[in-house]
Amino acid sequence: MKRDYYEVLGVSKNASSDEIKSAYRKLALKYHPDKNPGNKGAEEKFKEINEAYEVLSDAQKRQQYDTFGHDSISNNGSGPFQGNYTQYSGDFSNVGDIFGDIFGDIFGGKRNSESSQRRGEDLRYDLEISYLDAMNGAEVSINISRKDICSICHGTGSKDGFAPKQCPKCKGKGQVRYSQGFFSLSQECPQCKGRGNFIDKPCYECRGEGTIRGRKTVTVRIPAGVDEGTSLKVSGSGNAGPSGYPSGDLYVVIHMKQTAGFKRKGDDLYTEVSISFSQAAMGVEYDVPVLREHVKVRVPSSTQPGTVLRVREQGFPKLGRKSRGDLYVKINVSVPKSMNDAQKRALFEYAKSMGEVPKNAQFQNDSFFKKIFK
Repeated sequence: MKRDYYEVLGVSKNASSDEIKSAYRKLALKYHPDKNPGNKGAEEKFKEINEAYEVLSDAQKRQQYDTFGHDSISNNGSGPFQGNYTQYSGDFSNVGDIFGDIFGDIFGGKRNSESSQRRGEDLRYDLEISYLDAMNGAEVSINISRKDICSICHGTGSKDGFAPKQCPKCKGKGQVRYSQGFFSLSQECPQCKGRGNFIDKPCYECRGEGTIRGRKTVTVRIPAGVDEGTSLKVSGSGNAGPSGYPSGDLYVVIHMKQTAGFKRKGDDLYTEVSISFSQAAMGVEYDVPVLREHVKVRVPSSTQPGTVLRVREQGFPKLGRKSRGDLYVKINVSVPKSMNDAQKRALFEYAKSMGEVPKNAQFQNDSFFKKIFK
């Protein structure tokens, strides 16, 4: 007696098509015969799983099964929907469509298009830029080592006057089919390495590769707002593909070179300025030198040392957006290293008015203050 198909897949009768597909993928991968060689039990389980999925993945078949059970798919034609379809046949030809790249990984096959298989390799270049370039954006020319199309054979790999010959194993397709268990799989032809042809008379310059290594100058546009680790793609600037196939891409990875006196956190910029204690007390409008210009920062009166002032929209541009981060300015208050007599008298009078002139103060050792305290 056949088991209930929902029970076979371990799903409820109200399961969605995505839940059914997900359950099927997990079970079929677990019990696939090529992962369980010689295990007859796994092979039978695999057949049962596929039989259940063939019915439950089809809306019409599933409705008939829900209404009439296994009788609706009997092989003798006595079911209430005679002739619509027969009992599961054991054909796994469509399983590859369900699993995508999973079985390709298991068996070493490739499901990518021919052009993506044969395109040139991608390259990576690490580029260090300044805060100013990240703030304003820039164009930078870099010199990279890459494979270019051979100028002698123009990428064919063949000696002048000799055309490549069709591969006898794959008949020029670049792929060969193999049967593994219940599957028929396509893999790269081992004889021509996916080219579909072989070089009988190789080019003396590139030795049949169709490409030669050289150097190329590439201009990279750096958008304003890039940060550490940003990857910029320059299409078609990677290694040239063999035999006329497309080139790969170049990925430029950004690294930030810190500028003295500044620190970046996300899109915000941090810096410090030193003002006099009189400016801190009375307040001042201070020109803060930022990366690309001076920004006026209003320091309010009675500002304490270590105060951090925020200036909106004066940080780094936000990548791909019109807004910017903020500028944060830490205020340091500097004490003068020397003062003339007039300055000392003014300071003394201020301290006196504040009740801040203690007896035997250290400053009384100063010759000027000795005169005052006589």
